[in-house]
Amino acid sequence: MALSVLRNCSEVLKTNVRKLQHLSTGVRHKTTIQYATRPDLPKLAYRKLKGKSPGVVFLPGFASVMSGQKAEALEEFCKSLGHSYLRFDYSGCGSSEGEMGNYNIGAWKRDVLYVLDELVEGPQILVGSSMGGWLMLLAALARPEKTAALVGISTAADHFVTAFNSLPTQTKKEIEEQGFWKFPTKHNEEGFYTLSMDFLKEAESHCILQSPIPVSCPVRLIHGLKDTDVPWHVSMQVAERVLSNDVDVILRKHGQHRMSEKDDIKLMVYTIDDLVDKLTTLG
Repeated sequence: MALSVLRNCSEVLKTNVRKLQHLSTGVRHKTTIQYATRPDLPKLAYRKLKGKSPGVVFLPGFASVMSGQKAEALEEFCKSLGHSYLRFDYSGCGSSEGEMGNYNIGAWKRDVLYVLDELVEGPQILVGSSMGGWLMLLAALARPEKTAALVGISTAADHFVTAFNSLPTQTKKEIEEQGFWKFPTKHNEEGFYTLSMDFLKEAESHCILQSPIPVSCPVRLIHGLKDTDVPWHVSMQVAERVLSNDVDVILRKHGQHRMSEKDDIKLMVYTIDDLVDKLTTLG
């Protein structure tokens, strides 16, 4: 497997600088929210930009929504190039129906597959942030014909399960007796997310890092060395297990988990721009 473990990010950001000059922190003319009605499932809120193929689909992280900086910057970028773009909220999150605590990794994977099956046309570049990086890999396994390429940002494959399994035995026993885990986080006011044992057990059935990952499309994994939520080693594990021969891992020395600084977003956009050029040439 040909694997580029580290790129000089300062050189990456200088390359194709003219293509990135249009990028700003917000979208001038946002797409409108639409709702997908699904039998026996919550309505799914999404924003869609029509355009050329390959399209881009953004998958947010855990408890994140489609109005984040990265998602909005990608819409502006795709609009400037004339490519299609879709961002959405998972079931129970943001503008979609439902309560977040009622859903799990399998339900959110089902949301992604619905988007690929019903809301977009042709193969897509899936851009997954944190947990969205885990879901993009699951989607690529389930819908290889709809997956043109993958871009993971702080990819959190297997993260909840790995974090739980790393706890001391006594702590795990106490959590199992309580039936829930107050998963520590810096990203909300409470300082934790409440995860039920049912959520964790269901998540375990979607773990992918214990065996080869039969994904053959181009894969780009961007991770910050200062990510204190999901270690950058996770992206290295994904790169090692993915069977594709076209895999790059890009490490940012000062990058943190959310990768939402201006230069982080420029790097993400450059990476996708490079993939669009590659896929268009191959096509």
